[in-house]
Amino acid sequence: MALVDVVLQVGAGVSALLVVAAVLVVGPSRLRSAPRTVRSNARAVAPTFVALVAVLAANGVIRDIGVELSWLIGLNITGYIHAVEGSTVAFVQSFATPALTAYFGFVYIFGYVFLLVFPLAAYAMHEESRPLRVVLFAYIVNYGVGLLCYILFVAYGPRNFMPDMVQPLLYNSWPQAQLLTSQVNVNTNVFPSLHTSLSGTVALLAWRFRGVYPRWTPIALFLAVSIAVSTMYLGIHWATDVVAGAFVAFASVEAARSAADRQEQGESLLPNPLGELRE
Repeated sequence: MALVDVVLQVGAGVSALLVVAAVLVVGPSRLRSAPRTVRSNARAVAPTFVALVAVLAANGVIRDIGVELSWLIGLNITGYIHAVEGSTVAFVQSFATPALTAYFGFVYIFGYVFLLVFPLAAYAMHEESRPLRVVLFAYIVNYGVGLLCYILFVAYGPRNFMPDMVQPLLYNSWPQAQLLTSQVNVNTNVFPSLHTSLSGTVALLAWRFRGVYPRWTPIALFLAVSIAVSTMYLGIHWATDVVAGAFVAFASVEAARSAADRQEQGESLLPNPLGELRE
C-alpha cells in the first residue's frame, strides 16, 4: 500500500467522523447558518490562521534539517528518561490485547486527526470568533514549543531504545501506518509528546468553552485521555513525554488566551470606516 492510499484511508475515516460530529455536536441550526458565520469568522481570524500555516510550514522545513542540528547542539536525554521511569511503558504494554491494540491504534491515527480538525470547523460555525482564535493561537504555541524542544533535546522512544522489552504495536498491527508517521516525525523527536499536548489543548479548550458545544466536552476529554495512553501503549512515547506534553497543553492554553486578549484589544482600538473607535 502506497502513502497516498494510507492518506486516502485516513482522510475517509476522519471525514466520516467529522460529518457525524457536526450533526450531533454542532447541530442542524448552526449548520444551516454556517456559510455566513464561517465567512465572518474567517475574516476575523485570518492573520492568526496565516501565522499557524507559517509555523506548520516552518516545521516541515526545519524538520528535514532539525535532526542534524539537534545532534550538534541538543542534549541526548533518552538515558535520563529511562533512568527515571524504567520499564513503565513495558508495564503498560503488559495489558495488551488485540482489541486494545486496534482501539489505541485507531485513536492514535484517526482519533488524533479528528480531534485536531473538528474544533477548527466547529468553532468556525460559532457566532463569536474568540473560541476559534484561541484554538489557532494554542496550536501555534504547541508546534512552536515542540519544534524548539525537538532541536534542543534528542530522545528516542521506548520502542527504539529497548526493543527487547517494548513492542511497536502500531506497526505490528498496521504496518502501513509507518508510511504516514514517517512523513511527520523522526525517531529522535519524542520529547514532549505533541500527540498529548495538542490533544490536551483541545480538551482544555473544550472545557473552557463548554457552553458553546456542551456535547463536545466529554468527547474531547475522552479522546484526549485515550490518545495520551495510546502513545505509551503503542510504545511510541515515554510516560515522561506524556507528562511534559500535558504541561505544554496547559501553558499553550494560557498563552493562547493572553495572545487572543491582546489581539482583540488591539482590534477594538482600530477606527471603523466612520472614523470612530470600535468598542
